[in-house]
Amino acid sequence: VQLQAFGGGLVQPGGSLRLSCAASGSFKSIFVMSWYGQPPGEQRDLVASITSGGATNLPDSVKGRFAISIDSANNTVHLQMNSLKPEDTAIYYCNAHVILTTTPQLTTKHYWGQGTLVTVSS
Repeated sequence: VQLQAFGGGLVQPGGSLRLSCAASGSFKSIFVMSWYGQPPGEQRDLVASITSGGATNLPDSVKGRFAISIDSANNTVHLQMNSLKPEDTAIYYCNAHVILTTTPQLTTKHYWGQGTLVTVSS
């Protein structure tokens, strides 16, 4: 399973960016797709997640500014980031929790994308 992330870049405070991540390869379906952010010198933390059914989870730090959506037909997740702040500067990693098999038993696995840098600076 491969994850291709794109959309990062340099943006001024208050600006917007849209990140996308497409999953491809051998799996039955997507269970959850997520974005994690890792600021310089800090740990990687959840920014947003979405199930294949559209249920979302975003921490309070980005609620009202970020929105996550999923295109299940194309196994692609999008992260719309608005009202960006300098503290949003980070490498953003896409994660896909996929279902590999359902019989004879359910097996799932997490995969990570390569990361895309978002820099918020004037």
